[in-house]
Amino acid sequence: MNRYLYRFEKTNMSYGVNEVLLASVLGAVVFSFLAAQPLCIVGVTGPITVFNYTVYAIVTPRGIPYFQFMCWICLWSMLMHFALAITNACNAVKWVTRFSCDIFGFYVAFIYLQKGIQVLALQWRAGDAAAHLSISISLLVLMSGYACSWLGNSNLFRHPVRVFLKDYGTPLSIIFFTGYQFFGKMKHIDLERLPVSQAFFPTTERGWLVHFWDISVGEVFLAIPFALLLTILFYFDHNVSSLISQGTEFPLKKPAGFHWDIFLLGITTGISGIAGIPAPNGLIPQAPFHTTSLCVTRRQTDEAEENKGKTEVVVDHVVEQRVSNLAQGLLILGTMTGPLLVVLALIPQGVLAGLFFVMGLQALENNGITVKLLFLFRDNSLTFGGEPLKRCRKGAVWAFVALELVGFAATFAITQTIAAIGFPVFILLLIPTRTLLLPKYFTPEELGALDAPTASPFTLESVGGGYGDAPGSNDDIAPAEASSDTLSDSDESVMERGDAVKLSRRKSSAVRHSTENDSKDWIEEVGPSRTQHRRTTRK
Repeated sequence: MNRYLYRFEKTNMSYGVNEVLLASVLGAVVFSFLAAQPLCIVGVTGPITVFNYTVYAIVTPRGIPYFQFMCWICLWSMLMHFALAITNACNAVKWVTRFSCDIFGFYVAFIYLQKGIQVLALQWRAGDAAAHLSISISLLVLMSGYACSWLGNSNLFRHPVRVFLKDYGTPLSIIFFTGYQFFGKMKHIDLERLPVSQAFFPTTERGWLVHFWDISVGEVFLAIPFALLLTILFYFDHNVSSLISQGTEFPLKKPAGFHWDIFLLGITTGISGIAGIPAPNGLIPQAPFHTTSLCVTRRQTDEAEENKGKTEVVVDHVVEQRVSNLAQGLLILGTMTGPLLVVLALIPQGVLAGLFFVMGLQALENNGITVKLLFLFRDNSLTFGGEPLKRCRKGAVWAFVALELVGFAATFAITQTIAAIGFPVFILLLIPTRTLLLPKYFTPEELGALDAPTASPFTLESVGGGYGDAPGSNDDIAPAEASSDTLSDSDESVMERGDAVKLSRRKSSAVRHSTENDSKDWIEEVGPSRTQHRRTTRK
């Protein structure tokens, strides 16, 4: 819903609330029932928003019908997705490491922040008072939403309270500040609100079937290069979202199926084009947040001498199922009904801008680039002794972060121009940059600490191998690191499925350090329906 607003403005009302909601429902239903990995949340992303309004800016001045042209882009892209699946092209995801994922995640986070600012810039249409009130509301949503997330990850209050704040703090903030505009003298200020249309109908005067035959043959074939760019974007974006949702910090038991999932994504892309809705794909940061909410964690005392007395939370296992993805999709479908659309129409655009800010900052907080920057600026004497980055030269860390920031800046800059249509190619080039160039300037030991495989060897079995098979990776280091992060009874050097793991390199809300002095282990059921915890004895 929040991504739709800027799309609505930039495409002259071509995509509205119902289009974005229906796209999210389509992705959720198809992937919850049929996907090999249903933990990956599928919906309308920031990058596809950039793609859609860039296509609109290119074709509409030339008299090309937008919906028909987008439909052919999606249909050609569907065939390209099928070709990727049939030829096992997803085997290449084993080369994707945190380097590429962190740059892309950093980019997505800044897209959220940028769109929030752009939404606020539109509020002066309603007057100075409305604009300043909208800015105030957006900042209040940001502060309350972020505060609830922080409290949920802290050691304050009891576990059920923390889980409630982390899972429902931001939605409750949206509800509260939707009504906040009616307090006192503020109710006399007319704010810009979320524009909605008739229940279960498109925003513009058209049906849900695009007349894709009402377009010239030349324009049909003109859509092919655009479809190629869309396919590249979805190939990277969806696979990265899927990899991160199955990251090394999550001890999953059920295998992945990248080839089948990219085939399903082709089907949803084709359906989206025919229906005239934005094509859904894997969402960042919602996909990893979904897996995090399903983690069952254990509190364990750190045995290392330099960290004696500290406890850490490790992920014991993940509740892998299809219900939560389907449930959120059906709930979204319910918001397309008349009564709930009336409620959505009450939401001020300032609240949506605040939601953009919350999502952007949360994505930045968990990003590997942010973690490295904090390490570089932290007092070395206060850095905990087991920090893997301490094994690297400080100059190597600075150089690695600088390369990541250059990659992010170049990606972000190109999307601010009409050349944004080609930014998927630039993003895809991050993979060979990491695989072929970085090993020439960093030692294997440094890359072992600065970078990491996105998913475990178990997850990557379906793509023909793990990270250790990639050129430039260190076959000796990767298993050792997996061994140190595995809390299983075996002494095997690789991560087995279902092993409990802790995150040593990339901070996550599922795995965090605390300072509680406790010699016992705790099992914590993390999630809105799993609030019990029980004491266990350590083996």
